[in-house]
Amino acid sequence: MSGALEKSLAILEYLVSRPDGVALATIATDLNQLRSGCHWTLQELIRRGYVRQTSSHGDYALTTKLASLGLSFLSKSGVVDVAQPRLERLARSTEELVRLALVDEDRLTLVAKAQGARSGLRYDPDMGIELRLSCSAAGHAWLMTLSEEQVMAAVTRQGFGDPAHFGPNAPTTMKALLKMLQEHRKRGFSVIRDVYAPGMSAMAAPVRRGADAATGVVVIAGPSLRLTEPRMLQFGPELLGVCDELAQAGQASPLLTAGRLGTWGNQPG
Repeated sequence: MSGALEKSLAILEYLVSRPDGVALATIATDLNQLRSGCHWTLQELIRRGYVRQTSSHGDYALTTKLASLGLSFLSKSGVVDVAQPRLERLARSTEELVRLALVDEDRLTLVAKAQGARSGLRYDPDMGIELRLSCSAAGHAWLMTLSEEQVMAAVTRQGFGDPAHFGPNAPTTMKALLKMLQEHRKRGFSVIRDVYAPGMSAMAAPVRRGADAATGVVVIAGPSLRLTEPRMLQFGPELLGVCDELAQAGQASPLLTAGRLGTWGNQPG
């Protein structure tokens, strides 16, 4: 990767989590870039429409162009047309938040959702984030389809993160994670409570055809007081049914096709 491209991508990724804008000096320092070179890169990104300067302090922030490209990509891929009706049906039935995360190499990214909760507490984290594999229901649902070696490789790449940022039951060692994955495999879907976040429960199942590699994960999430373990076990058959439907309909979207996954290959569940 060329130096200019690498610096541009680093700035874009940095600004994603800072919608209010950041001063040039802060960007250059945090990314370990020379201020003059960082300024030149920002000016190029402004020229291309990806970055703007705020009117108040002249800080640098992303425009909506990057988000627009992502939404357009998902729309043209057909994945939303395939998944949305099924997510909405599951959300109505469970009255909880339902999400679809796609597998991309060794990453899981949330791309679609349906909100079934009509009242009371709602759980709705940011869309588009790369999920933490070691402590999310979606991460566990995908990892349980991989070999132990592949699990360790994917989690080592991403890391366990800071335990303070997750729930009290989040695994902090590979041994603890592998034990949880064994329990998930027995029932065919993951079930977690106070793992991804305090007071939050979630369950998830992989989208896969037979022994094919999983191409996505469907998640049901909600407050632990409402989404209890008995309720999650009750929702299990319907969740698995939706995942099977998506797997069968996967040919309608290249994002749900196992052949795009590259090096991960097919693994027994």
